[in-house]
Amino acid sequence: MISKSDKTEFRSSLFRHLDGIVTAPTAYALLEKGVIDHFRDHKKADLHELSRLFKANEGYLNVALRVLSSQGWLLQKADNQEDAIEYELTSKGEIGIQYFHWYKEAAELLKYSEKFHPRKFEKAPFLLLESLFQHFKENFGASISEDEEVQSVQHQILSHIEGIILGPTIVHLGMSGMFHKYFMEARFKPEEFHKDPTSFQRLLDIFVHFGWFLKKNDTYLFTEKGIFFAKRASAYGVTVSYIPTLRKLDDLIFGNPKVLKGDGSAGEEAHVDREMNVWGSGGAHANYFKIVDEIVIDLFNRPIQEQPKGVLDMGCGNGAFLQHLYNVIEKHTERGKMLDEYPLALVGVDYNETALKISKANLIQADIWAKVIWGDIGRPELLAVDLKENYDIELKDLLNVRTFLDHNRIWQEPQQTDANRVSKSSGAFAYEGQRISNNLVEDSLLEHLKKWEPFVKKFGLLIIELHTIPAALTAANLGATGATAYDATHGYSDQYILEEPVFKSVAAEAGLFPVQTYSRKFPNSELATVSINLFRN
Repeated sequence: MISKSDKTEFRSSLFRHLDGIVTAPTAYALLEKGVIDHFRDHKKADLHELSRLFKANEGYLNVALRVLSSQGWLLQKADNQEDAIEYELTSKGEIGIQYFHWYKEAAELLKYSEKFHPRKFEKAPFLLLESLFQHFKENFGASISEDEEVQSVQHQILSHIEGIILGPTIVHLGMSGMFHKYFMEARFKPEEFHKDPTSFQRLLDIFVHFGWFLKKNDTYLFTEKGIFFAKRASAYGVTVSYIPTLRKLDDLIFGNPKVLKGDGSAGEEAHVDREMNVWGSGGAHANYFKIVDEIVIDLFNRPIQEQPKGVLDMGCGNGAFLQHLYNVIEKHTERGKMLDEYPLALVGVDYNETALKISKANLIQADIWAKVIWGDIGRPELLAVDLKENYDIELKDLLNVRTFLDHNRIWQEPQQTDANRVSKSSGAFAYEGQRISNNLVEDSLLEHLKKWEPFVKKFGLLIIELHTIPAALTAANLGATGATAYDATHGYSDQYILEEPVFKSVAAEAGLFPVQTYSRKFPNSELATVSINLFRN
């Protein structure tokens, strides 16, 4: 039985691993181009001047510097009224930059792995991983300092590299079935899982070092620590799925900011492993599904004339959320008792063809009828026409739901802006390398939500949304939040996560207000990076 203190320690390691997956390539890219040396020499820098000096794309450079701020190495000073941003090296940063060269092998491993299948164990990248692991065990030839502050920073950087060693491997194992109970409940031999048992045994030996397995002769047994992480493999999935973006930071920050745009064919995306992303997000979303149950049960327990005719899940991903909602309605509501008389219109909508394919297959396998169609969250009026003309469904008659999607809309310059707006957000936002002011991001969100307002008057808009938090707050709570990973993966891929209070404030401007009875945030503190709300006007 894992103790409470062990769970806290393991959870902290998980968050630090996620930090590392994004921080290692970011810090090393800035080190290679001389930006870190500039801070070493000058201590502080204006973002605009720094971009000019290093011929950098200001938007992505801002994301990168905010990542370092979230780790406590820089101090972000943003003035949204003047639209000015400055970064200053902290005392912790002065220590940290001395060890940024430790990231070299980790960053190179990410780049090298691009040549190989993203979800198969191949010998060439494994040999690099094994080499990185050996140097990691030797602390890259350095002694661990007796000075507590220096030691803390050294361990912080080592935990980041540990994340590069373990994170992608955890996801690959999880997606390929390694964490099935067959392997988790009894001893096993490498050849039972992998066709190259010699290499796989060497990989398992790496996990033995980290305390995941006990090794006896040629057999392996999961430890309680290993089971803890194995059960949370999907928690790594979303961050690891953005490694295609993290490999291209040299280009994104200092070269062609569109390097990942238009490279895909047949609707495929170059910046993210979408199948992995859907797998990871599906696992993560499951933790929040039960929170929306009470809202759905309440709505579908009302008199039939007051109920939605169905549910539309915008950004349906792998279909798990829509499947969950159907099961809740069928088994726990009055509507579930009269589905023959009043069928439930289920609609799954996604912008990505891979997600549509996965969602459709999963819903068919679950024997759930649903229309699964393409749609753009930024164009609800087009979706409404499609539903009416092709399926005789009124968008306004449905309960509109989405999970972690509004921040992922394709950027559109707002038609109307508020010249007096002074954003309260501290986020770093970009579109194709160009920095977008926080004021403009709020204007854009306002315009976006206003487009949906006519279609959610009757039954509301149920949103599970992702948020950022101030970089200084993240830095003060390392190991307690995944904010650094969220900021990096979403910032480099042109997504717009705002702080929870800022998001609600803009929603109110659009005439959408949360039903307080149902409003939740996670964690329930200033560190909140996820919220659940039923918005109504």
